[in-house]
Amino acid sequence: MNRIQVILAIDTNNLPENFQQILKHEQEVLADWKEKGILEHLFLTQTKDAAVIILKEVDEAKELIETLPLYQIKKSVEYLNLVKQF
Repeated sequence: MNRIQVILAIDTNNLPENFQQILKHEQEVLADWKEKGILEHLFLTQTKDAAVIILKEVDEAKELIETLPLYQIKKSVEYLNLVKQF
């Protein structure tokens, strides 16, 4: 099973006025991914300016992440292919 770790950081200095609405939509999208088995884990940093997203069995992680509502205010995105050992 392939896993991809995505670290998505947002620009908290330039949040749009409708940020709460964007955040609510983000949570709905991630809940849908969890239900579909695409999202394995989601972690927030303590400062809540970044999320670590573990996707499983996804071939096009970049295209998928670009559909996230918070992607429009991203500061940076990192992708790491992971190999599960245990």
